[in-house]
Amino acid sequence: MTLFGTAGIRGPVDEVTPSLALAVGQAAGEPGATFVVGRDGRETGPALSAAMEAGLESAGADVRRVGQVPTPALAYASRGRRGVMLTASHNPPADNGIKLFADGVEYDSGAERAVDEAVAAEDGLANWDEWGDGERLAVLSEYRDAVTGYVRERFADAGPDGDAATPPDPLEGLRIAVDCGNGVGALATPQVLERLGATVVAVNASVDGHFPGRGSKPTPETLAEFSAFVADGEFDLGLAHDGDADRLVVLDPDGEVIHEDTVLAVVAARYTADSDADDPVVVTTPNASARIDERVRAAGGRVERVRLGALHEGIARERERGSDDTEIAFAAEPWKHIHTAFGGWIDGVASAAVVAALVAAAGDTDRLREPVTERPYRKVSLDCPDTAKSDAMSALESDLPDAFPEAAVDTDYGVRLEFDDASWLLVRPSGTEPYVRLYAESESVDDLVDEASGVIEAAIEDVR
Repeated sequence: MTLFGTAGIRGPVDEVTPSLALAVGQAAGEPGATFVVGRDGRETGPALSAAMEAGLESAGADVRRVGQVPTPALAYASRGRRGVMLTASHNPPADNGIKLFADGVEYDSGAERAVDEAVAAEDGLANWDEWGDGERLAVLSEYRDAVTGYVRERFADAGPDGDAATPPDPLEGLRIAVDCGNGVGALATPQVLERLGATVVAVNASVDGHFPGRGSKPTPETLAEFSAFVADGEFDLGLAHDGDADRLVVLDPDGEVIHEDTVLAVVAARYTADSDADDPVVVTTPNASARIDERVRAAGGRVERVRLGALHEGIARERERGSDDTEIAFAAEPWKHIHTAFGGWIDGVASAAVVAALVAAAGDTDRLREPVTERPYRKVSLDCPDTAKSDAMSALESDLPDAFPEAAVDTDYGVRLEFDDASWLLVRPSGTEPYVRLYAESESVDDLVDEASGVIEAAIEDVR
């Protein structure tokens, strides 16, 4: 494929143009199909949406325009039909992108490949009398109601009286700061949290495609001002989104970012413990910490991994492999969660409400994260020309196990080594830059990184 990356089509707007949107719409559309089409707050969104709608309709599909919405709201609206979201997620304001959905789930690699081939073939125009039409559709209110109802029912015991028979407001008494990052999360997350009983103070809550408040990607650096605001404001926790609200960052009352893998481990353990299945499964990615495996095993489940950007494919794979006793309790990669009992899409709005409910149940963020063992973590980028990546990774499939013979090895998605003390490392090629990435977590992480880096650098040098 040439168009699709790990999260749909994404890039600068001199690449993601109206012409491309038109072509993708004609490639994805077909007579009799219905698509919901939404966009985030980027300046280029209206033009790309118009082109996408024209492409879909001229291919024979009917279009329901939902306007500015969070990506999870568009995915929710695509249940029983198909959907297109015009978004570049956490990318800078001059970027945009195209993400395709079918029945609430992102297109898998096969469906994306079919669209890619159809774009190349330039053969998507329907007969003149088969062209579709369009109309407006309001989805935000229904989506907000759905998230509120799901969290209220699922986490009823998080409220102060804990009476599941009459679900209370599970966030009653919580004071929460939300940094919407001038993204479309402003249209859903503060409203959902308030309905669930929290006192909410939202910042950067006006949708603005220039992202004037901070960068669209929420990181400890871009969240520096928000961190200080949380620390000074006597909040129980802080929550922050990217531009389209599929990502969630969680801050403690001191304004410190809680490690994304700790958040993932806490939520995964709760869903696993709540499962009635004999075989509850959590799907995650190779770069996710072994702390997740520890907490899921303690709760009676198991963890399976899938390549980055393919949680939906991992869910489908594990359901096919499993038995009648198997349930996919949760799926997530760092920052992005799929609440499988609610829907098959990544949903930062639902994550915000779920994490807040778990904080309410625990009493505070410290007690919530207390069961999780947080080891030192490092990520390193090692120079590697694109032309050498494949040969270097092939060599590392044997070189790294030889250097660490005590480790268990998995080579499905890069080279991942796991040690008996729950330390781990992962080596994988960057998909966009001339690097090989090394991720490591260990009580002696610097020593592990130094030793692994030497093996990796030698392999790269050998194949140059």
